[in-house]
Amino acid sequence: MAQPPAENERTPPYHQPPSYDVYGAAQSEPYGYPPSHPVQPYGMPYQPQYPMDLRQQAYPAGLQKSRLAAGLLAIFLGGFGIHNFYLGRTGIGVVQLLLTVLSFGFLAPLVWIWVIVEAILILTRSPGYATDAKGIPLRD
Repeated sequence: MAQPPAENERTPPYHQPPSYDVYGAAQSEPYGYPPSHPVQPYGMPYQPQYPMDLRQQAYPAGLQKSRLAAGLLAIFLGGFGIHNFYLGRTGIGVVQLLLTVLSFGFLAPLVWIWVIVEAILILTRSPGYATDAKGIPLRD
């Protein structure tokens, strides 16, 4: 007849408390599963494996839109929403275009006030207008 295993052999791994590193992160997940995230060794600076923010990436010049071009489009053709189409904000561009065209120009002065405010925000690098619709920052 087989003897029962010793007490330390019967103890499943999920009864063992996880060990912690210097930063307080668990070295192993509870219940004996492998770690779900890489643990940085002691003394190593934190280096994420992916960029945390789109603004930290370097973009090729062809991918970034020009802040000056968007501002000039807003000043000269803004009543038709051309600057918003250029920046990829098609919803706002369609609203500006329809307000100008379907009102036969009666609402055009209101749209132009809206557009001049947007042009100032684009040219002064306001946080809401510093990127295009994809979140890519505008170049100078």
